[in-house]
Amino acid sequence: MTQVPISAEVEVQVAFGDVDMMSIVWHGHYVRYFEAARNALLDRLDYNVDTMRAFGHEWPVIDLRIRYAYPARFNQRLIARAELVEWAHRLRIRYTVLDAESGTRLTRGHTDQAAVEMASGRLCMNTPDILHDRLAAWLDTPTAGDQLS
Repeated sequence: MTQVPISAEVEVQVAFGDVDMMSIVWHGHYVRYFEAARNALLDRLDYNVDTMRAFGHEWPVIDLRIRYAYPARFNQRLIARAELVEWAHRLRIRYTVLDAESGTRLTRGHTDQAAVEMASGRLCMNTPDILHDRLAAWLDTPTAGDQLS
């Protein structure tokens, strides 16, 4: 099976309100940059929050990991990239934040999200069929639970 990387990027410019008293981006703001890239990725898959909810599911974040290599600073242009790497029983999305000018990696991380059936509030043990349908456009032969390398 041919696997096409499923990813999206957004450009972010560091706002004054994002920096702390050390003049670097406060660590918690990177989550917002991740979120912007994740939203672009899900839009690309035609499986954004509105679509999830329309098909009866929510996908709360159940785990978040971040590693910081270099700080971002006020007015710096960043590229936030999100890549879907797992979807069998959860969504795992890998993130990279780069300096837009040099391409230097500043931060990386990932989130895990679990599908929850809205009507019952129950955790879904497998990814809903609608997401598999959306992923079929990216895969030659879609198979439930495939992972991207």
